[in-house]
Amino acid sequence: MATSFILNGTPVSVKAEEDTPLLWVIRDEIGMHGTKFGCGAGLCGSCTVHVDGQAVRSCLTMVSSVAGRKVSTIESLSKDSSHPLQKAWVKHDVPQCGYCQSGQLMSAAALLAQNKNPSDADIDTAMSGNLCRCGTYNRMRAAIKDAAAEMRKA
Repeated sequence: MATSFILNGTPVSVKAEEDTPLLWVIRDEIGMHGTKFGCGAGLCGSCTVHVDGQAVRSCLTMVSSVAGRKVSTIESLSKDSSHPLQKAWVKHDVPQCGYCQSGQLMSAAALLAQNKNPSDADIDTAMSGNLCRCGTYNRMRAAIKDAAAEMRKA
């Protein structure tokens, strides 16, 4: 069965079983590897993407549920790492092993799309579903605040 949706602004149609997780469609069928597989149970957040602007776990989101909708992956932030979040991530040395970072960035982007001036509590709540084995949570919070400030200037 074919499922059609908008991926990073481009219409796509994929042949996959309705219950195929969106993660595997993005990675295996479409060939975009920025979205990571972490736990497969929606617990770690490594596979976070946006569906109609909302952060979702692509390992738990069935491809049939995104038919006709807009899906954004880490590749949609920028082609050259110029998004304010990406620049702030570098400035604050957030990535260590880097594995969780695409999910972290996508959760942060969803937060800043809704809240241009998040408090520490807002950031902690929005990011609470994303695990970082390297423990760079304080640097992430600082990076999100810097990115928010830059985005408010624009």
